Amino acid sequence: MHPIFEKGGKLGWLHSTADAFDTFLAVPGNVTRKGAHVRDAVDLKRIIILALIAVIPAALFGMWNVGYQHGLAVGDPRINLLGNWWFGFLHVLPIYVVAYAVGLLIEFGTAQIRNEEVNEGFLMTGFLIPLILPVTTPLWMVGLATAFSVIFCKEIFGGTGMNIWNPALVARAFLFFSYPNQMSGSQCWIALRKGETMLDASTGATPLALDGAAQYGTSWWDLFLGTVPGSVGETSVLCILLGAFLLVWTGVGSWKIMAGSVAGALLVGWLGHIGGVTDIPAWMQLLYGGFAFGTVFMATDPVTSCQTECGKWLYGLLIGMLCITVRLFNPGYAEGMMLAILFANTMAPLMDHCVVSVHLSRKNKKLKTA
Repeated sequence: MHPIFEKGGKLGWLHSTADAFDTFLAVPGNVTRKGAHVRDAVDLKRIIILALIAVIPAALFGMWNVGYQHGLAVGDPRINLLGNWWFGFLHVLPIYVVAYAVGLLIEFGTAQIRNEEVNEGFLMTGFLIPLILPVTTPLWMVGLATAFSVIFCKEIFGGTGMNIWNPALVARAFLFFSYPNQMSGSQCWIALRKGETMLDASTGATPLALDGAAQYGTSWWDLFLGTVPGSVGETSVLCILLGAFLLVWTGVGSWKIMAGSVAGALLVGWLGHIGGVTDIPAWMQLLYGGFAFGTVFMATDPVTSCQTECGKWLYGLLIGMLCITVRLFNPGYAEGMMLAILFANTMAPLMDHCVVSVHLSRKNKKLKTA
């Protein structure tokens, strides 16, 4: 089949698509023949696969939590592991199908037009988008947001590795500002079957929003385990920490960015607590909303984060500080992680530039005095 899809072959115009399927789970046999090159076992495919494995625990628990929250909403608080997970799986699966179908269609089409290889980057983006959305998000919105993200956040900048902002977060931001009611309504976190209604005691605003009983009234253990309302994959800090361990252990995710984000959040949270702005202890801020998920899987995106070692600390600190600042002082938007990461994405090149400039300035001074 290979000669048919090679350039000049009968179906040579489909070379990019054929190559993508041929190398989906296999490493191409192309190697460098001459010149000096650094060789190791790390490539984009392996990085994406490791990142996907890291986020799987949060995804699986999120599916179970969808079913669990549904049970609580309709007055059935029983913990049915398989039944709850299956209910959640059936509701989350269509979101995955739409996100991947729309995103990959655009990716393959763009690669064909440019006559380039299809990159694996969207495999991670497509996996993250459903996890940061409410389970009740209409599928047409998912498709629209995915298309907007891939086209205007990624492809116009040159494709994988050239984008300024995290594509999954851009999709979330697009929906939040375009359709705020569907993203933060009183029942958008609970999936209901046809004809079902929520108990009065179970209704309320989204986590970190107007009605504190929806999340603030729960214990730290509930927040840590993840049995609270929220976006599909963002509720379980425990499962997110499992993913963080894998990312740090394999070197895929920067522990400096994660540590910086936590430090920044604790600093501003502590100042807000002692200043009387909030009654929430600083350490509890780490358990609320999408802070943990954003810190581990979004902030550490190697494309949109800082590349210098010092810049990674500054980048993480900015995200943590800005996230809690938004939570404390912006009553119109109770969850600040999305905006904090997107703003830090924008500032990352400037941070790296400043770090490199300071380093070169110090080096030049040492050379002059030597």
